[in-house]
Amino acid sequence: MALSDTVQIVTDAFKGVGVDEKCLIENLGKWKAEEGSSFRKSSDLFEKDNERNLEHWRKQHLKHLQNEFLRFNNAVVWWTMHPWERDARLVKKAIKQGSESYGILVEVACSRSSDDLLGARKAYHSLFHHSIEEDVAFKLHSTPQNKLLVALVSAYRYEGGKVKEDHAKSDAKTLASVIKNNTEKKSLVEDEQVLRILTTKSKLHLKEVCEQYNKISDGKNLDEDFGITDLRLQETVQCLCAPQKYFTKVLEQSLQNNDGNKRLKKAVTRVIVTRADNGMKDIKEEFKKKLSVDLSTKIGETSKGNYKDFLLALIERGH
Repeated sequence: MALSDTVQIVTDAFKGVGVDEKCLIENLGKWKAEEGSSFRKSSDLFEKDNERNLEHWRKQHLKHLQNEFLRFNNAVVWWTMHPWERDARLVKKAIKQGSESYGILVEVACSRSSDDLLGARKAYHSLFHHSIEEDVAFKLHSTPQNKLLVALVSAYRYEGGKVKEDHAKSDAKTLASVIKNNTEKKSLVEDEQVLRILTTKSKLHLKEVCEQYNKISDGKNLDEDFGITDLRLQETVQCLCAPQKYFTKVLEQSLQNNDGNKRLKKAVTRVIVTRADNGMKDIKEEFKKKLSVDLSTKIGETSKGNYKDFLLALIERGH
C-alpha cells in the first residue's frame, strides 16, 4: 500500500537524526485517522499483534522518543499511538499512581464508545499480559471504589438510539430516593441501586435519567448531588452524560495550576490529544461558556514553543 505524502514525511521525520519538530507539528496536526493507521502499519517503530489486530509502539523506541520529545510532554508520541494503546497505557499508569489518578479510569471507561473501551482492554492484554479488570480489582480491592471502577471498565453498553422514557423516569426516582434518604451524607459509591444504574445502562438512557432527575429534584443536577458525597460518582455521571462538562473541569484545573503539580499539567496534554477528534468542538464551547475565554487563547497564554503549537494544531481539528 502506497503511503500518502503526509505519512512519508512523518516517517522520515521520526527516522532522521533527531526529530524535525516543526515538520511533525505541521503534518501530524492535520493527518486523518487512516493516515495514522497507515503510519503504524508501515513503520518498524511499531510491533504487530495479529491476534488482537493492533499495532503498538516497540518498547525500546517508545523510551527513546519519550526522551526525545521531553519538550512536547509526550503529546506527539501519544498522538501517533493507536487510540486503544493510548488508553491502555493511561489506565496502567493511573492504576500505578494511585487514588489521585483514579478519575482517569472513570474517564476512559465512560467517555469512550463501547467498542473503543473493548479495544483498550484488548490492547491492555497485548501490552501487559493482564486484564484491566483484574488489575483494577487487585489494586483497589480494599477501597470503597472497587466495585464501581471494576464494573465501569468491564462495561459494554448498548449504543442504539432507543430509550424508554418510563424506565428512565423509574431510574431517576430510584436515584432521587437513594440520595434523599442519605441523611448522613455518606458516600453512595457502594449502593447497589446506584451501581446497577450507572454501570449497566446506555449513555442515551442515562442522559434521559439526568433530565428526569432534574425535573423531580427542584432543578438540581444529578452529578452535583452525587458530588456532595463522592467525586467518583460525579465524574461518572459527567463522563457518561456530559463529557464536555467533565473535560472542561479537568482543563480548568490544569491550566490554573500554579503549584507545579505535574499530574495536573499532564492532564492538558491528555485531554487535548485524546479528544482532538472526539468532542473537541463541544469542549471548546463549554470552556468558553464557563470561563469566558477561548481554549486556544488560554493554551497560548499558559504554554510555549513547539508544545504550544502542537496543542493548538490539535484543537483546531475540532472545528
